[in-house]
Amino acid sequence: MNEKGFPLRYPLLAMAVLSLAAGAWLGLIRLGLEIPRLRPASPLSHGPLMVSGFLGTLIAVERAIALRRGWTYIGPLLSGLGGLALIAGLPGEWLLTLGSLGLVIVFVVIVRSHPAPYTVTMGLGAVAWLAGNVLWLAGLPVQKVVLLWAGFLILTIAGERLELGRLLRFPEARQSLFAAANGLFIAGAVVATVRLVPGMRLAGVGMLALTLWLLRHDIARRTVQREGVTRFIAVCLLSGYAWLGIAGVLGMSFGLLGGAFSYDALLHAIFLGFVFAMIFGHAPIIIPAIAGVSPPYHPAFYVHLGLLHLSLLLRVSGDIAGWIPGRQWGGLINVVAGILFLMNTAYALFLQRGNGPPDAQS
Repeated sequence: MNEKGFPLRYPLLAMAVLSLAAGAWLGLIRLGLEIPRLRPASPLSHGPLMVSGFLGTLIAVERAIALRRGWTYIGPLLSGLGGLALIAGLPGEWLLTLGSLGLVIVFVVIVRSHPAPYTVTMGLGAVAWLAGNVLWLAGLPVQKVVLLWAGFLILTIAGERLELGRLLRFPEARQSLFAAANGLFIAGAVVATVRLVPGMRLAGVGMLALTLWLLRHDIARRTVQREGVTRFIAVCLLSGYAWLGIAGVLGMSFGLLGGAFSYDALLHAIFLGFVFAMIFGHAPIIIPAIAGVSPPYHPAFYVHLGLLHLSLLLRVSGDIAGWIPGRQWGGLINVVAGILFLMNTAYALFLQRGNGPPDAQS
């Protein structure tokens, strides 16, 4: 069976979406909102579900589709099952860890066949995911491994951006600065597993340095001047970089801010502001590629993007100020932005099938 007809990707994507939904619900419970408990899942599974069950599975499926080899689906199958185990209140740590090992093996194949700075960067991101899962499995608390999980996503995205910008033929000096920024972040993530505060601060320096590099050299600076879906993607990217920079500043200030929830502000600036802006931006390309239809775009996409940023600004402000209603409302509207994203994407897909107005651009 060729890859295009390979049926496993659809249940895997369904597993990832279930992890997303359960993780978002558990996140609202952790915010202290009075909503029904998601039994028997633990609210402590919020982070692992979002990072490994959802994003890890999604990224691994994307790699499997690109490689067109059946064995590459084993990793996302394991991480998807691990997410379902956490939702069911079962120990899914082993499955998630084996799933991340599967992605590392995939990148070993990729780097060996196509060694390049961007494949190495994304491969190191997979290694960071595996390392974080191994340490979590060994008993380290989430707050000491969460930067390694963040490193998985940051390096994956940074590597993809470096790949898309390869036609610009960056000189070695620029590539060295890129590597140095990533190296600072990873060094901070490693230090954080032993000493949290110094590690957060060092990682913050790395995030800010990477933000400045991306804002200066990413091709999105040029494509934002175009129209339609190209401009939308660029706006998503540039706004996501801004949140990575905010996360960097929060990291450098970690332990010094007066707010009681600076840890929450830092993590959600990364995982929501940076990562979900990237998801929103790449969805018009990735989701249709998986679904087998042309890339959907509609100007309504700016609504869920704007709602994401405004709600996150409310949440982060509430975190720093210790204003609980602000962080709760911000978190709730974060979820609404995600739901609106799914609805707008489904509507755009409907239009692309010829049932809507001709002005929906791709």
